[in-house]
Amino acid sequence: MVTRERDGRTWRIGTGADVMWIMRGTSVSRTITAAVPPVFEAYATVLLPQETGEQYERDRALLSLLREQSPDQPWWIGYLDTGADDIVFPDAPTVTLYTGWPYVLVEAGPEQAATWRHQEAGSFWLGALPNLMFPADHSWLVSTMWDDDWTCVGGPADLVDRLVRHPVLRGRQVTLDQDAAPPGKPL
Repeated sequence: MVTRERDGRTWRIGTGADVMWIMRGTSVSRTITAAVPPVFEAYATVLLPQETGEQYERDRALLSLLREQSPDQPWWIGYLDTGADDIVFPDAPTVTLYTGWPYVLVEAGPEQAATWRHQEAGSFWLGALPNLMFPADHSWLVSTMWDDDWTCVGGPADLVDRLVRHPVLRGRQVTLDQDAAPPGKPL
């Protein structure tokens, strides 16, 4: 087991086995399954704001809903190594997802998801949240591809419904066969 130290604690670094369920269920496409396996009850996309203040509010709102959904278990949080963004543990081994993208995957939780990433000049990433988040029981998945300006979500219908109805989150429910890009956004 590979670990890293931070904040006075030891954190487990994930392996390919921890994300195999994502790799097996995703494929290059214009649908939500490009980022989220077709194993959930419901799916949505959430637009990423372009303003830092709006991004902070969006991150807080999304984390609040996810905390309510999985309050008593660890989360896996993943940071895509773009070469310019903060991946939190730069010396940690990576896992490969999607079309060969390297992620640092860490077993942590919502507090770490909210605070570990720091914004740096030249970063592709806006906001503090990791590129990938899911709880230990795989009951939901949140994935934001580095080149999209929306986040893909799969999970229970009640979570997706709360996400779509949330006044801060600009979400829309999508089906497995629907184009995942929000209207007016190219995929």
